[in-house]
Amino acid sequence: MIMQLSDEHEALRATVEDFAQKEVAPVIGDLYIQEKFPYDLVASMGEMGLFGLPVPEEYDGMGGDYVALCVALEELGRVDQSVAITLEAGVSLGIMPILRFGSDEQKQQYLPDLATGRRLGAFGLTEAGGGSDAGATRTTAKVDGDQWVINGSKAFITNSGTDITSLVTVTAVTDRGDDGKKEISAILVPSGTPGFTVAPSYSKVGWNASDTHELAFDDCRVPEANLVGQRGRGYAQFLSILDEGRVAIAALSTGAAQGCVDESLRYAREREAFGAAIGTYQGIQFKIAEMEARTVCARLAWHDAAAKMAAGLPFKKEAAVAKLVSSNAAMDNARDATQIFGGYGFMNEYPVARHYRDSKILEIGEGTSEVQKILIARHLGL
Repeated sequence: MIMQLSDEHEALRATVEDFAQKEVAPVIGDLYIQEKFPYDLVASMGEMGLFGLPVPEEYDGMGGDYVALCVALEELGRVDQSVAITLEAGVSLGIMPILRFGSDEQKQQYLPDLATGRRLGAFGLTEAGGGSDAGATRTTAKVDGDQWVINGSKAFITNSGTDITSLVTVTAVTDRGDDGKKEISAILVPSGTPGFTVAPSYSKVGWNASDTHELAFDDCRVPEANLVGQRGRGYAQFLSILDEGRVAIAALSTGAAQGCVDESLRYAREREAFGAAIGTYQGIQFKIAEMEARTVCARLAWHDAAAKMAAGLPFKKEAAVAKLVSSNAAMDNARDATQIFGGYGFMNEYPVARHYRDSKILEIGEGTSEVQKILIARHLGL
């Protein structure tokens, strides 16, 4: 079987590649250093329809599929991860919970703005004391009349504090069984709701042009109708959303790995040492060859997972494999690219320096590498 993009997906890939090279690359370095959110780039991506790629046309989306989103993410990830993660989180964590599980009213109210990039959505799952143990949720939501009253906090939430953020879907404990087991539900909280506070931006190692905040809920009241999906199914819904998101992160990671290959090839041909281009030396050739091999394997992995997802087949293990392989490839390639660039690789003005700072989180966010290994082993019957 040959894994090859369809004509439509290839046309999209070429369009996003052109946008990334001509619009993102010239400005993202300054935005990154200044830690400024790329509002103009987000608006352009919205106008291109990138946020609405997997959203039906009835909600102002493009009527495409999740594979299309992954294709776009790989091309953006080649140039910059801050922009890529803004799109990835905006769709997989902001849009998909509503699209997959929301009511007709919720879809009609929120999806058109989210699908066109006029607004961004976020997903409030992680808590300071939870991390990989998402079931350790402490945030609570109790019914009072016809309202949910939410108390608690969330950590490391992407796209949650921008000027165009319209909502955060929050997981919260809504009840406990007789055995003490938590009933976790998902509840939609619009931005600006009294009792909902967005903390100042984190000071981060990487992804410095993306938006990340801690969130606090202090007797925050929202209508009971803001329940997303079935009560008590919030955790299960989250797991299915995360499976899809891991394929998207794998595509983004593959783009980062490819970007390191691109930059290293260019530099190896231009940089001279000891009277010759450094690319003529076997030590550099071997390093770049290994980088390319990792990238190819990562791309095959996310294509495999995406193909199974698109076909309606089980893809949980494949998503975990893709996330594990591609995030490792991005981090390893970033390390090797920085070494190839030498002292210049340590300077923020060079893209490989951004990839070096950015890629580590790919091995942590949306499920750590250790969690992926647990999932893979579990599917092997261990």
